[in-house]
Amino acid sequence: MSPLTAAGGDYTPLAHGIGGQQDLPIPLETAILAAVAALVISFVVLAWTVRNRTDDAPRDVMRPEPTEGGVPMTSGGVALRALGMVLFAYTVMVAIFGADLEINPLFGIFYVWWWVGLVFASMLFGPVWRAISPVRTINAGINRLRRDDRGLWEYDEARFGYWPAVIGLLAFTWMELIYTHNSYLGPVRLWIALYVAAMLLGGQLWGERFYANADPFEVYSTLMAKLSIWGRDDSGKRVVRSPLANLDTLAPHRGLVAVVSVLFGTIVFDSFRDATAWLKFIQGENVVARHAYLADNIALVLFPAGVAGFFCLGTMLTGVGDDLDRRRLPGLLAPSMIPIVGGYVVAHYLSYFWEGGQATLIQASDPFSNGSNWFGTANWSVNYFFAYHPTLLANTKVIAVVIGHILGVVSSHRRAIAVLPRRHQVTGQIPLLVTMVGFTVGGLYLLFSA
Repeated sequence: MSPLTAAGGDYTPLAHGIGGQQDLPIPLETAILAAVAALVISFVVLAWTVRNRTDDAPRDVMRPEPTEGGVPMTSGGVALRALGMVLFAYTVMVAIFGADLEINPLFGIFYVWWWVGLVFASMLFGPVWRAISPVRTINAGINRLRRDDRGLWEYDEARFGYWPAVIGLLAFTWMELIYTHNSYLGPVRLWIALYVAAMLLGGQLWGERFYANADPFEVYSTLMAKLSIWGRDDSGKRVVRSPLANLDTLAPHRGLVAVVSVLFGTIVFDSFRDATAWLKFIQGENVVARHAYLADNIALVLFPAGVAGFFCLGTMLTGVGDDLDRRRLPGLLAPSMIPIVGGYVVAHYLSYFWEGGQATLIQASDPFSNGSNWFGTANWSVNYFFAYHPTLLANTKVIAVVIGHILGVVSSHRRAIAVLPRRHQVTGQIPLLVTMVGFTVGGLYLLFSA
């Protein structure tokens, strides 16, 4: 990833990992045991609740929200679209006319604001990218000119689902983590151009439903928005409700397991590639070291595949009735992975976003790297608050991971009692609990071994 440069020209590489085991105020083993204990206690409490229920009616889960299309053209919706277009125009300007230097704000916009800030904003305010997406706005303008908002074909969600977004997410993480020239202007500019072209072409061919399924940033933002307190009722009106209630509205969707596996697996891979053991291995005298770039590319695919395989195994081992195919269980329970992904996003990117986001705001005042100060921020300096409070940072990140896993357990429980027969509603969840514990232990170990 491109290092961002702070005000005054000081070279400030921003590592976005969790900070290493040395920043943890308690032993790593204690943190893992505490997290596992929290998961097991949560499961026991939930199991006791199931045992003491007097009815067999499942919870009202997996009912999708009434609308998942674009933002209505109200005054607020127009303002958000206008904001998105202003940000897009600025990004295009610095991509085309900005200097090929690491102080070009394009790198911070691309790697920090777009990739990380979008997720944080979605967890706070709802599906932000769907509201401000410039490709949706441009597509709507084209449709208005041709006086037809339908695509040439109907998007086949049952066949393709989220799979185009999976490819886009892998393409971004490859650019961020693997590609050796990711801090040069040309490759980043080309990636953005290909993304915009693919989205506009897809919107014209398959209509608005294409964006809800194929735009990697919209899919990522929309899924993370399920952790916010904002949702819509049956009439489409915006309401406030708990994140668990929001997760309940996420219906099974083709490719959902792949999406959450890529999101979780690539974060874990990013920690793994910075682990001391891996660095020594790829820098030593062995076959892998001679092909380190190839090894990283293979690992980028293997980590999400491993997450998907482990999750599918844990869910398919769950007891089911005669009327439920085991192969459906991973998709039915995949939304329970979203809180886990959210917890690791906070753990992995918190300090990186805090420092990188400020650095980008500083650089944004000087879009052409000529000493200008468009927005009055060029003379600001980055506040390294978390760097001076490592104990607070480490505690915050451990808490984020633990809360994410607990919410995942609760969410999986709510879904399990909706789909599993009564006799399997407790014992049938044990393999899934083991899966969650495995993710907790493995994820924390890799995060703190970096």
